[in-house]
This record gives sequence, C-alpha cells and structure tokens, in this order.
Amino acid sequence: MIKKLTLKTTPNKILLITLRHLGDTILTTPLLSTLDTAFPSAQIDVLAYKNTASILENNPSAHQIITVTNQPSINEYKALFKKIFRQYDLVVATQTGDRPFIYSLLASSTRLSVVPQKTQKGWWKRYFLQGWSEFDDSNTHTVLQLLKIADIINVNKIFHLTPPYQSTDLNVLPKTSKNYAVIHIYPLWTYKQWTRPGWLEVAKHLISSGITVILTGGPNPDEIKHVSEFQQLLPKGAINLAGKTSLAELTHIIQNAKLFIGPDTGTTHSAAATGTPTIAIYGPTNPIKWAPWPINYNKDQNPFQKTGNQVVNNVY
Repeated sequence: MIKKLTLKTTPNKILLITLRHLGDTILTTPLLSTLDTAFPSAQIDVLAYKNTASILENNPSAHQIITVTNQPSINEYKALFKKIFRQYDLVVATQTGDRPFIYSLLASSTRLSVVPQKTQKGWWKRYFLQGWSEFDDSNTHTVLQLLKIADIINVNKIFHLTPPYQSTDLNVLPKTSKNYAVIHIYPLWTYKQWTRPGWLEVAKHLISSGITVILTGGPNPDEIKHVSEFQQLLPKGAINLAGKTSLAELTHIIQNAKLFIGPDTGTTHSAAATGTPTIAIYGPTNPIKWAPWPINYNKDQNPFQKTGNQVVNNVY
C-alpha cells in the first residue's frame, strides 16, 4: 500500500536517509540511482552512519555523504541539525524508525518514507509524510521495498546496485594470477555464521583444484583473529587480507576474482554487485528479503524464494 505524491516543482536538493549496516546501505543504492536519474540536475546528499559510509565511496549519484555516529552526543546532534535543518526540497527516508523520521521532519517540508503497517508500532508516522509506502518484512526484497518510493512519485526504477569504487592501483594484493577465489567467512552477526568444517572443506577443495584462496575480513580484532586462525588450518599459499583493505579495495579484488563465497553480510552484497559469480550461504536469514541482488536483474519481483538451492544470473 502506498500514498502517492505529485511533486509541484522539481527538487534541487534531495536528502536520502539510510542509517543502516553495510549490507542494508548498499541495498539502498538502486534507489539512489533512481533519484539521480529522475532528477539529474538535483544535488543528492546521503545521511549515513559514520561506520558504514564507506560502502558509498565514489558513488556517482551521491553529491555529499553526511555522517553521524550510531549514538550521537548532544554536540553531534546540534551540528547535524544545523547542517540539515530545512536545507532540502525533498527528503527520502528508507527506514521506519524514530531517528530517520525525526531527521526527515527537520530537513524538509516534503518527505517520503517507508512506514510501518497499521497493525504495527509507529503506524501514525504516515500522517506527517507527504508520500509513503508500507513496510513488508517477509515477502518483499529490500531493494524492491525501497524502490516502491519511486512509485510514490511515479518515476522509473533503476534496479542495479552500485558497489564502492576504487580508482587507484592496489598494492595490498600480493602478486598472483587472477586464478583466485575470495572467501569471506565472518559475518557481523554470529547466528549467520557457517561451520568451520564446511568452510575448510570448500577452501581445501579450491586449493586442490589449483585456485588461490584469498581470505577477507573487516578491521574488527575478533574478525581478524578468527580469519587468522582459519588460515593456519589451510595448506600454504592461502592469502589473508582480513583488516588490510578498504571496502573499495576489497570490491576491486572481488571484481577480478573467479569466484566469491560468503554468508549473509555486506561484502556478499557488494560481491554480487560486481558481477563476479557469487555463492551466498543463507540461513536463518530470509533470502526473499535479504538475498544478494543479482547482476543485470531488472525485474520488479523477488529474485529468490525462501528455501532451496537457487541460481539467478551470477548469484548462487
């Protein structure tokens, strides 16, 4: 269910609010591209968490990335409010939470957002918005959920994801042929982890097949330790880059790989967006809602079902 809005004038400044984790943030990039295509002369700023803004590095549709910490201090709130207060012709909020809602109220008099269904807490927020779409947490992929905002203002949808982009040569990757696979074994949430024996079997199979294995991970000390311990269980030759690359550099590495394998994590979403063959290991996360978006998939329908092994374009 949506409430449509006819814009009386073309917006010159737009703020997209996406206070999400890495994977959630990259799934907003089709909406960002949609707004950029619909309003090519507009300046589009993005408000994101400081620790996830790097997933938007060098995004051509974003004029400016405004960052805020997950738990802002009073002074941070004051600085942010001063920066966004009534500075925009249009605000698009991608979440139903209170904080994005309040930021949208401050930033513009014309606001679009996802809202809770009427049976859920916060349903009343729709009455403070000029256009809205109801949130579905079970049967609509996140990309499609966010693109319903395009239906509100009746503009054409852009379905492709834009991963972070690294324009310079990389020095972090040891000299090796492009005959390598990238394995990312550590998700943000423990319940999304696959078993160590499963990962070992996969990595050893790749190595025995003559493919170099590159292990990746973020800067979290626990993650670096986890990946390092895993590397020690593998035959010599596996390369460990955990904590040694930016997200943009990591995307560049994945883009040139023969294969990427990972769980439900932001890196897996980014990998799928590069076009590299991507094996995503899911459970218990609902892939209808959160599966990686396949490259060149331009349909306004969910790419994956809830259960079973499936293949759509480059995503397995």
